[in-house]
Amino acid sequence: MTNEKKRMLAEAAAKIRLLVAESVYGAASGHPGGSLSIAEIVAYLYFDKMNIDPVNPRDPSRDRFVLSKGHACPALYAALAMRGYFPESALAMLRKRGGFLQGHPDMNSTPGVDMSTGSLGQGFSAANGMALVARRRNLGYRVYSILGDGELQEGQVWEAAMFAAHYGLSNHTAFVDYNHLQIDGDVREVMNPLPIDEKFAAFGWHVQTIDGHDFEQIEQAVLRAERDERPSVIICNTVKGKGVSYMENAAEWHGKAPDEKLYETARKELYDAYMRAKEAREA
Repeated sequence: MTNEKKRMLAEAAAKIRLLVAESVYGAASGHPGGSLSIAEIVAYLYFDKMNIDPVNPRDPSRDRFVLSKGHACPALYAALAMRGYFPESALAMLRKRGGFLQGHPDMNSTPGVDMSTGSLGQGFSAANGMALVARRRNLGYRVYSILGDGELQEGQVWEAAMFAAHYGLSNHTAFVDYNHLQIDGDVREVMNPLPIDEKFAAFGWHVQTIDGHDFEQIEQAVLRAERDERPSVIICNTVKGKGVSYMENAAEWHGKAPDEKLYETARKELYDAYMRAKEAREA
């Protein structure tokens, strides 16, 4: 990956985080922690990797993206707005009556959303269905999904994992946002899903573990996934609440909005990070 591309993606991820904070605060509800932790993954997919067209969001040949951990939709909405699916001003209507940005993705009302998600585990199954259709009809598109580490506690995830391996869905690349925390605390204490890598491998998946905030590692892992004949999962070590000092590694910020004082702190930190990234790209 070139330094120019890294700087471009870093700026995109920084802006995604800033828009996440603004929209969640404006809604006075939402899930900031897990939205902030996936910014680099979402930025890489939407600003570099995926074959998509905001002018034709239902293009049959487009790559598909499924946010199986649907509560992290503020990050997805930010990326869609930045790519031009709808105006960034629409983010102010997150979770508000009369808007089209619900608290979980809705494929029927939000341009660019490929699958309605929210009930954990179901998005992963839908992504496999999309991948199977592409294989059987020779449509050529690829499918990408993001799961939460707490989501791995759902039995449906492992049924879907078995399904993907059985049908050889090498056109599906899944990311696990392994930020170690869910709403009730440490995932290992709530219902331990470890070892994640060995479990997916046992189900027949190609498995990689990376730093989910490192663009070079994300890209190389995706390229290796494309060369493998198995479905691929990329386990991404991430920081919940990444970029906001008081939210980082704090389970309490899984699903609540900051008050005005805390929002101002978050916005300053994220705005400063965005401006540094922007200046680095323009230098």
